[in-house]
Amino acid sequence: MPWPATGVAVDFLGPAFLVFMAVGFGAQMIDSALGGGFGVISSSFLLSNGVPPVSVSAGIHAVKCVTAPISGVSHVMAGNIDWSLFRRIAGPGVLGAILGAYVLSGLPPHIAKPLILGYLVSLGVVLLLRDIRHKPLLQRPPVAAPLAVAAGFFDSTGGGGWGPIMTPNLIIQGSSPRHTIGTVNLAEFFVAIASSVTFLATMGAEIFVGAILGLLLGAVFGAPVGAMLTKYIPARYLMRLVALLLIGSGAYGIITALA
Repeated sequence: MPWPATGVAVDFLGPAFLVFMAVGFGAQMIDSALGGGFGVISSSFLLSNGVPPVSVSAGIHAVKCVTAPISGVSHVMAGNIDWSLFRRIAGPGVLGAILGAYVLSGLPPHIAKPLILGYLVSLGVVLLLRDIRHKPLLQRPPVAAPLAVAAGFFDSTGGGGWGPIMTPNLIIQGSSPRHTIGTVNLAEFFVAIASSVTFLATMGAEIFVGAILGLLLGAVFGAPVGAMLTKYIPARYLMRLVALLLIGSGAYGIITALA
């Protein structure tokens, strides 16, 4: 299956296809377990293999339309959902995703991507230092809806960012790590739907990459595994893992973007 406007092709069940399945499984397992990472990891992989940036974002969100409900339902069954928080972030996240998908075609990715990734790295450092110096203060996060609009916007424009932006910010504000991760994963389904529909309406079906099927199949198996890990990993370790994920993936993205 060739990608639009590239010479890259992935044969069904061939070696390259299996690599994409492995990436999809690992990225979605991390995303489901830590509340973010699928878009950041997958976009770096797709971009390095010659896929156009707009196709990267559209394809990743198409995959999320399938994997996000699997992950979300898994978190519901594991008791990881804060329904009050879900109602505060789902609608604003959809609005931000629609806006982000509309402006992506005119946004210079070589400028925006390093800035966003730099923000994520700094956020990870803040989260890690907060975990080391302070005991978690559980409370209702005061700023949720505006944060969701921004996260949905950057998620559409960058191919990922909903989880990495929402999860640590909500945890820093005092939301329970386990319930934050589950709730953010469930809300991501509606964000992905909004982004995908907007891409489809504005740019047509050809923007979605054909070889995204490998990522999709791997991600379907990774989603429930990550949800179960969230249930059994202590909250303190979840905070550290989220922080390290942001720092590691963000730093790697900056290096590759500036190379």
